[in-house]
Amino acid sequence: MNDDDPEPTPPLELMKRLLDSQRLKLGVHIRKMNSPGSPVYRYGENVWPVAVILTSSFAATVLTHYYVGGVILAIGCWWWLARVQPKVKDGVFDRSCAWALQSDTHFDALWAKGLLTLFAELPDGRKFAATRRDDWRSFVRMVTAEAGSAPAPTKEAA
Repeated sequence: MNDDDPEPTPPLELMKRLLDSQRLKLGVHIRKMNSPGSPVYRYGENVWPVAVILTSSFAATVLTHYYVGGVILAIGCWWWLARVQPKVKDGVFDRSCAWALQSDTHFDALWAKGLLTLFAELPDGRKFAATRRDDWRSFVRMVTAEAGSAPAPTKEAA
């Protein structure tokens, strides 16, 4: 190798550039990442809203009437499903992506457990996906090669 030759771009950096240019999409297994023991799990956003709904419903049932408790429980379930759960899913996705893209070690750990997937649609319309049984580094290199050229460097790399 010649001293003038630039070093090859690490696969994780290539993947970040592909993600930024939207040539590649990262998928996250939300249910598994939003479980205790996950590096991105937050008890507060999962336990406290449900505890407040159930406590309010039980208190209303005991203090007033069964129907009042049922109405509070129904409204609380609607609030959880319509308002809270989408925010939790978005938060888990964002935190998972950020954690996975911090280092090769983090990405490899999540990839080996099957918690991440990669998807690419090439300009000619062909679609490719990679799951844990595939090598993500080879997939990123293949997408880069198939797309015709390496993605433009980002501001940080320039």
